[in-house]
Amino acid sequence: MRVFVTGASGWIGSAVVPELIGAGHEVVGLARSDASAAALTRAGAQVRRGTIDDLDTLRSAAAESDGVIHLAFKHDIAFTGDFQGAAAADRRAVETFGEVLAGSDRPLVLASGVLGLTPGRVATERDGRDSGSTGAHDDGPRVRQATALRTLDLASHGVRSSVLRLPPTVYGEGDHGFMAALVGIARDRGVSGHVGDGSNRWPGVHRLDAAHLFRLALEKAPAGSVLHAVTDEGVPIRAVAEVIGRHLGLPVVSIPSDEAGEHFSWLGAMIGADAPASSALTRELLGWQPVQPGLIDDLDKGHYFHAG
Repeated sequence: MRVFVTGASGWIGSAVVPELIGAGHEVVGLARSDASAAALTRAGAQVRRGTIDDLDTLRSAAAESDGVIHLAFKHDIAFTGDFQGAAAADRRAVETFGEVLAGSDRPLVLASGVLGLTPGRVATERDGRDSGSTGAHDDGPRVRQATALRTLDLASHGVRSSVLRLPPTVYGEGDHGFMAALVGIARDRGVSGHVGDGSNRWPGVHRLDAAHLFRLALEKAPAGSVLHAVTDEGVPIRAVAEVIGRHLGLPVVSIPSDEAGEHFSWLGAMIGADAPASSALTRELLGWQPVQPGLIDDLDKGHYFHAG
């Protein structure tokens, strides 16, 4: 297949591209900078210059492709106060892809998230599939959930659409996301912290296992599928803090919930969330079997602690 990938040079996209090429697909990646374009070229992909705000570019690239994987999200503005603006750009991109792919039965795979779906209990692929569970005008993850529902709705318009939900931590060597941020905060603060007793759970997936699931979704996910890229159903944040503390030689301490924002900065609003999630239905549907280390084992490899 000829596959158009947005976010192709990002943390997850840079694993998805070689996964697709290795399986014999032709990849066209969206690149907004010279550095991104060069990275895609080195990976063996073709380059389409532009951003997700360039709807004409998205339209023409999708029209020339056999399928689309939409990974891009404007995290730069989302985490600096304009989540609504980032979500609106994401929604426009999905609507554009939907218009182009309508009636073709070509695949559209959207990256979404599990955080916030069912606080305090294990989320499954069946959760978050009705409009009453999202609140399209709320801030935060629910805004993206509304776009995910729109993607699923495209199945009724002749698009083989699927939503692939990712955990808050997609880990692995080279990660600059949440786990790397927690390591950096621990270094800066001189302690490895967790909120309260640290029993709240986060799911996780290695980026290479996630990339493999994106390929499976592109190739064979039925229209209207919800998929969970989850290896670890729920890792207690205290366990994460303990590994970080051990590797950095720092004490592990409890941070009161009302001080989380000050201690953890931008992570403060999320670090105390209890958000376990299952991928049992995804594994049964697509035969996905993660083979990479779990989150704690990957942290214990030490690569998060080599720099700085």
